[in-house]
Amino acid sequence: MRTIDLTPLTRTTIGFDRFGRLFEAATRADAGASFPPYNIEMSGDDAYRITMAVAGYGPDALEVTAKENTLVIAGKSEAEADDAVYLHRGIARRAFVRRFDLANTVRVVGASLANGLLNIDLVNEIPEAKRPRRIQIEVGAGRADRQVEAAAA
Repeated sequence: MRTIDLTPLTRTTIGFDRFGRLFEAATRADAGASFPPYNIEMSGDDAYRITMAVAGYGPDALEVTAKENTLVIAGKSEAEADDAVYLHRGIARRAFVRRFDLANTVRVVGASLANGLLNIDLVNEIPEAKRPRRIQIEVGAGRADRQVEAAAA
């Protein structure tokens, strides 16, 4: 097993408690990681879309679940009714589970299935208190000029 030293990264970060777990999950080898293929696109300033190629799967065979900070997309393989003899079988009809880790502020808005593509729309809703804000720099006022008032115990 590989051991990775994250000490250089943690010197300049504050409050990234889940960083280690996310890094391990990203480097973990997943057996079915290439099926089904998907795209993640930015469809607006705070909007994203996951498009997954699920040809041959109907809406009853797909399940999209959002729980806490994880989006889970699962597909069930359906038994085929025909007794066809295939010379080449390139369309996969197997069961799959695909997981996406979401930030605390990302919310799933909806999902749609059209032309063999499953589209899942996401929005990043950052509260106003957590949006970047500019800090005013005071000139000439040093630390010695300020007094910190102690609260009475």
